[in-house]
Amino acid sequence: MHSRTDGPIDTVPVAGDAGHIDDVVRRAQLGDVSAFETLYRAHAPAIYALCRRMSGSDGEARELVQDVFVRAWEKLESFRGQSALATWMHRLAVNVVLNHLRTTKRDALRLIDDSDDAAFGGKSADATLDAAMDIDWAVAQLPAGARTVFVLHDVHGYSHDEIAQMTGIAAGTARAQLWRARRALTRLLDL
Repeated sequence: MHSRTDGPIDTVPVAGDAGHIDDVVRRAQLGDVSAFETLYRAHAPAIYALCRRMSGSDGEARELVQDVFVRAWEKLESFRGQSALATWMHRLAVNVVLNHLRTTKRDALRLIDDSDDAAFGGKSADATLDAAMDIDWAVAQLPAGARTVFVLHDVHGYSHDEIAQMTGIAAGTARAQLWRARRALTRLLDL
């Protein structure tokens, strides 16, 4: 996996004590654009990473981050602090990405079946050696539905029941998708 020292989205440090964050959230809820920008800079990198993993595309991820923060601005007054703001933002981002996948991609929740095995037989001829070893590259090769289940379960720790509720598929289907996604990743990475 390649690492970048310069993140895809600029960040600014936010003071570590919860009182500061609470004050910033309260000001943003009251319409303070500067406070909301502070929240954006604090949370954008994690939201970008989630969007990138779920969409499989840098360009789409950047657009989705913007969509997530537009939605956050619209809904921030409903945040009551019953969970951490990062948790609330994460769930909001998952919902925005899933909605995007449902509305813009016909195969968003397409199941991988055994007839798809040939598609995951190995890397394409134009794939570089670096890309062959890059888990992000391999995850991006999965169909959107399998990628979604893999990212939500193995990367972000959602249960199969939670994934089923978020995506509208059965928990058993989520389990099958995860198993098939893992098998495809093993082949893609020649493990």
